[in-house]
Amino acid sequence: MELQLALDLVNIPEAKQVVKEVAPYIDIVEIGTPVVINEGLRAVKEIKDEFPALKVLADLKIMDAGGYEVMKASEAGADIITVLGVSDDSTIKGAVDEARKQNKKIMVDMINVKDIAARAVEIDSLGVDYICVHSGYDHQAAGKNSFEDLATIKRVVKQAKTAIAGGIKLQTLPEVISAQPDLVIVGGGITGAGDKQAVAAQMQQLIKQG
Repeated sequence: MELQLALDLVNIPEAKQVVKEVAPYIDIVEIGTPVVINEGLRAVKEIKDEFPALKVLADLKIMDAGGYEVMKASEAGADIITVLGVSDDSTIKGAVDEARKQNKKIMVDMINVKDIAARAVEIDSLGVDYICVHSGYDHQAAGKNSFEDLATIKRVVKQAKTAIAGGIKLQTLPEVISAQPDLVIVGGGITGAGDKQAVAAQMQQLIKQG
């Protein structure tokens, strides 16, 4: 099980500062969609250059032109790129094909997928690396979480690794770990903490104990 830090509401200097604090305790740093919109793929490049030992995920939430957008993110140094589960199969396939060429990985974000089980089976057959259940900001505000969805995809997915994102905090982490995802994605649970380093260290310890 790995720990991914999601950076959403920061600029590049702030992102570097946060990663510097928690780098020993995380496996992947995610340059979130808002950061990519504000700063461009330069944010991916700068974090990868400064922290070469960490994997960097570019949360592009690709919906079209899968191959092209994966190519651009790969050029910027992304190790993992996200595609939306609600996008067309041809878009996901194009992203996977380009990722294979570039030796990168594809994560499919299942945000707003209506029939999680059926779509996860289809996506799994397209050769993606991760399938992620995700309660977005707007879902969290409505009190939704992803635990049920995680159990669903764990049941039906045969090849891809599973990931969970959305509102995970130190106190909810044991419940997440008990569901045994391959990847736990935490944003505000670390970035909003007074002592980011201490929280990240505790999270890593819990995840390692599994």
